[in-house]
Amino acid sequence: MTPERQDSSLAALGVGVAVVSSLINGSTFVLQKKGIQRAQQKGVSYLVEHFWWTGTIAMALGQIGNFLAYNMAPAALVTPLGALGVPFGSLLAVYMIQEKVGILGKLGCLLTCVGSIILIIHAPKSNSVTSRLELEEKLSNPVFLCYLFIVLLLLCVLIFWIAPAHGSKNIMVYISICSLLGSFTVPCSKGLGLTAQDSFNNDSSDEKALFLFFLFLCTLLLSILIQFIYINKALEVFDSSIFSAIYYVTFTSISILASSILFREWKTVGAVDFIGILCGFTTVSVGLFLLKVFKDLHLSWKDAQKVSTKID
Repeated sequence: MTPERQDSSLAALGVGVAVVSSLINGSTFVLQKKGIQRAQQKGVSYLVEHFWWTGTIAMALGQIGNFLAYNMAPAALVTPLGALGVPFGSLLAVYMIQEKVGILGKLGCLLTCVGSIILIIHAPKSNSVTSRLELEEKLSNPVFLCYLFIVLLLLCVLIFWIAPAHGSKNIMVYISICSLLGSFTVPCSKGLGLTAQDSFNNDSSDEKALFLFFLFLCTLLLSILIQFIYINKALEVFDSSIFSAIYYVTFTSISILASSILFREWKTVGAVDFIGILCGFTTVSVGLFLLKVFKDLHLSWKDAQKVSTKID
């Protein structure tokens, strides 16, 4: 098998894992929200609710799936597929926490799926970084280091100053914290896979590779832990559907930005594919907007037909 075909096969497998992971992740917010609601009704901590624990376990499985997907396919291809979890979570919320999805919401689900397919078609199919040495070179890039410094500064301001005062009033505070942490989760997931082989090679263990491996691992675990804390803070106050939709758009945008700065996967994308990616992401964002903003507008097909008849 040629290297090009091998990369394509690995990318296809990564897409499959990413799709399954996105569906699992789409259920986590709903399950955790269900557990939080039941706990609030009983006046107890959500830590004793099995629904909350089921959502937490699903979140862990989704993160493992994402880790595998990022090491099989480009981040620019894997990250946008998280959109598929949003309509799945919305449909699950209809049955579990009695949230409503009208005709515009169903149209939003369709647009989200169509946009994801467009992204799969046009996103880069081969990894631009395939070895630890290439990764080390890109990690020392001044542009990437400057970007990380800005992200860390923003996180400190949000966590220690803005969140305590305005977190429960403005949904964008918690979403911004979780999304900015995507600047660490995606590169670390990819970095773990690239450094693991050199770190634990029985023949010639590399101390520098081992250091990078544990650095990526600790950063990834800390990032996931902080995201976990603020996701649950948001679900205690805000609607799970609105949170998941806005969270997807911001997390995806920031993760792709971080990956493009570090891995430079966009160098292999032509003008047509770049336009296709923009169109796909726009379609997904419009679908999520319809799905979440108009979720309380209970418009049926009959209502639409009545409006059409009056216009005629």
